[in-house]
This record gives sequence, C-alpha cells and structure tokens, in this order.
Amino acid sequence: MQLQNQPEIVLAEEENQIPLTLDINGTTHTVQLEPRVTLLDALREYLGLTGTKKGCDRGQCGACTVLIDGQRVYSCLTLAIMQQGKPITTIEGIANGDTLHPLQTAFIEQEGFQCGYCTPGQICAAIALIQEVEQGCVSAVTPDLTHPPKLPELSDLEIKERLSGNLCRCSAYNGIVAAMQQVIGQTPPPAEALVLVRDN
Repeated sequence: MQLQNQPEIVLAEEENQIPLTLDINGTTHTVQLEPRVTLLDALREYLGLTGTKKGCDRGQCGACTVLIDGQRVYSCLTLAIMQQGKPITTIEGIANGDTLHPLQTAFIEQEGFQCGYCTPGQICAAIALIQEVEQGCVSAVTPDLTHPPKLPELSDLEIKERLSGNLCRCSAYNGIVAAMQQVIGQTPPPAEALVLVRDN
C-alpha cells in the first residue's frame, strides 16, 4: 500500500539535495547530496567506492579511515560537504595501477589481515602513521617528547599505540605490526606465532 504523501516526501528530499564536488583519488566527482550525508555514505552509496568499510558508524573501529589532505580521518564522522576542495584518498587510490603500495604488499607478505574487512582502514591509517612520524609527531607512549622517534627506531609499542584507533576483529595485530616493521625498514619477527606454555 502506497502512502498518499510519499511523492511529496521524495520531492522534499530531492529539493534538499545540493551539488557537491569531491576530489577523490585524483578524480573530480560531482554528486547531488543532502548536506547531512557523511563522507562514508557518499563514497559507498553514491560513488560506488566500497573499499572504505562501514563498521561501527560511530568513529570507534577505524574501518572507514581515509586520508584527507594526507591526514587520517574517520569518514563516518565527517560530512561530505565539509570536504569539498580537499584531496581525499581512499584505499582504491593507494596502489599505482597494478603495482601495490609497499604497505599493501607487506600486509600480504606478513599476513596482516584475515577476513580483510578492516584492512583498507588499517592501510590508510598506517600510511598516515608513517607521514606523522616523518613530520616529528609524538604519541602517548613516546618516552622523550623533545626527541620524536624516527621510523627505523619505532618500537612495537609506538606502532601499536599509533594504530590503536583501528580495530581488527580477527586479531591479526601481530601481522599488522610486522607489516609496518617491514615497510619502515625493520626486521619483522618470524611469521610463526610465539606460543607461551605455562605449567599449572
């Protein structure tokens, strides 16, 4: 049964839409959106860029992480209208054609993913992590705030803290840290998991 006022509701929604121009992965996209549409929904529902995942939709899991002006952003917490004129990079724009980004290769080689759902956000966050360290940013676990760590000396603790906003439901954290270590020039631990046996 169709409601009598349904056409008016649809018309009202169309009237509220405005044209937005978004620069995504080096390509300009123009879409008609309501001002309240999040960047995440604009990417997935309007532009077909489904690599960015919708997890919690509340900024708590990091699955929707993208890069805006080179900085990591939870796309579920920002409106698309706020990002006009800014360069947006999603997981679809990380590789160079058929050549994977070094972090994508490292995630494969170090088994930094299992189901893969969180992987796009993890990789975007890891790229931002590298840029942040190169810019001299410190973290909550940096021991000496006057001497920010360099990439080759980044500790496991630093990597884990700096990626703590991205959750992995499969718990592939060891592989994620190893992938980061591989990319920044460290020697990751062996792929075999360390099992601690405790006698009771």
